[in-house]
Amino acid sequence: MAWSQGFDETRLLIAPDNNSSSTNGVGRLLSLRHPKTGIATCYLLVDDVLQEMHWFKQPYSSWFLGDYVTEDGRLYTATSVDPIFIFLPIFEEGRMKKGDDLGKFRQLDEIMLIDGFPGYQHLLSIAEKSMQLVCEVKEIGSSKFFRLDDSKVISWLYHKVCQLKQTLLTLDKNYAAQDEKDTLSDAVSILGEYLKADPWLELLCSNLRLNLIEVMRKEPEKHVPNSVESDVGSAVSQEKNKINGRTTRAGKQTKKAKMETESHNIKDMFSRASRRKN
Repeated sequence: MAWSQGFDETRLLIAPDNNSSSTNGVGRLLSLRHPKTGIATCYLLVDDVLQEMHWFKQPYSSWFLGDYVTEDGRLYTATSVDPIFIFLPIFEEGRMKKGDDLGKFRQLDEIMLIDGFPGYQHLLSIAEKSMQLVCEVKEIGSSKFFRLDDSKVISWLYHKVCQLKQTLLTLDKNYAAQDEKDTLSDAVSILGEYLKADPWLELLCSNLRLNLIEVMRKEPEKHVPNSVESDVGSAVSQEKNKINGRTTRAGKQTKKAKMETESHNIKDMFSRASRRKN
């Protein structure tokens, strides 16, 4: 992918290919706030599709890339993420709600202006399209004003829970055998990785008549990875596993990406060995 050009470090990344001739496939690494913790986390933006980064590494691993050996043996992957999850806490803060007040209508560029996170400015067009699902929108002339709507957010989350519940049933036959309420609780706990307890998990559990404490107990205890410096262009994220076809989350602490020190030409390595023999 062209986005990696210009960097000294070499990484192996597997990312979706939309196979569209109308796009150039050039991507951008963005440092954004994690929707649950607020910690700076690295995301990949390619052709207006936001993707979250993951990595996996076995001990003592490296990659053969062409004629080179790359010391960093991590396998980086990028998977699409619904941008509404990423924008939800930003729009929650942006409406400046106080008490029972519904909050203020504000323009998109004001809401997305986050101190220390210039990456959000690359997502304005995505936010305008996606956030209309969960916001009230008023148009005055050529300007649009947005305000997060709790009822729309809960309806959208309920739809996500139903989708995920059906997916879980297809992943593992054990889900079909357990109580439907337990499967529903599992689905909510997975979504809980992207949601703050107050207010969204509380409201969602209340509407689904689930016990919030039990749902949060199912959430994995893990370290949400920090993003690396944007000028380096490396990415880190949490490790996710699938065991017996059932989606789970590893409790192992995610490591911060280590900068690659050097790549070696394989031909040079063999030539040096030949000279030593002579």
